Amino acid sequence: MGQPSRPSPSPPVQPTPSHNDIEKGSKRPRHKSKIPPPPPPKPWKPWFTPLVFVANTSVFIYTMYVNDCPHTSGTSKCILYEYLGRYSFQRFKENPLLGPSYITLKTLGGLDWTQVVEEKEYWRLFSCMWLHAGLVHLLINMLSLLGLGIRLEHEFGFVRIGPLYMISGFGGSLTSVLSLARKSIVSVGASGALFGLLGSMLSELITNWSNYTNKCSALSTMLLIICLNLAIGFLPRVDNSAHIGGFVSGLLAGFVLLMRPQYGYISSKHVPEGYQIKHKVAKHQVHQYVLFGISLVLLITGFAVGLSKA
Repeated sequence: MGQPSRPSPSPPVQPTPSHNDIEKGSKRPRHKSKIPPPPPPKPWKPWFTPLVFVANTSVFIYTMYVNDCPHTSGTSKCILYEYLGRYSFQRFKENPLLGPSYITLKTLGGLDWTQVVEEKEYWRLFSCMWLHAGLVHLLINMLSLLGLGIRLEHEFGFVRIGPLYMISGFGGSLTSVLSLARKSIVSVGASGALFGLLGSMLSELITNWSNYTNKCSALSTMLLIICLNLAIGFLPRVDNSAHIGGFVSGLLAGFVLLMRPQYGYISSKHVPEGYQIKHKVAKHQVHQYVLFGISLVLLITGFAVGLSKA
């Protein structure tokens, strides 16, 4: 009799890997190349523009209080005296914009060539942008401020738009006082700063060109708006030199302050773990840095030369 056959040993049973074991496997996960788009930037809450609106309106009310037309000119020479009393306007012959007298504007900080150049009252280069010649002047400027300022502040925030507004206003005032050249004219208004915001919108379009889809349409619309606004400056009693100076200052300041990352750039903080970027896009393009440097030099040089001649 043969020996009893032994059952062949069965192969060892491999334990089924658990879910945790699979996750801890030796194979490295492949890096994913398709990165989800970064979240859209949150719009800034504008507060600088409303603050400027309130400040300009408050200064105009104070200007009319100081003007006191009934006391200085007589009740018969004041417009709407029955309703406004002390705050009534000078007659149309003196001020067709429904506002105070020439003397009041000059006293409160209006831009006057003699006071700035001969008396060295350089503070007037800033104070004049908060004064307005009349109610009509104030309404036009404040509507422009809300239309331009809030849009820009939504995109770039008060940290950029605030300095841009002040630089543009200063540039407009400096150009205005240089063009007055001994003329007995008092220049007031926020128009220089507002034209600076308009100029910055053009420079923002140029320097951030890659971020726009319909480029030609945006550029043509912007140029049309600029030409129409500059044409208004040739009307009587309008200081177009302040408009041009503010526009150029805002244009240059826009290249410096409103530069944004180019299209396709993704910040490292928006790249999830496990993803890698195959083709990295530089944050800014070369022309943005060139425009930044040239504009900064021109802005500083222009202000230095202007102040030396003032």
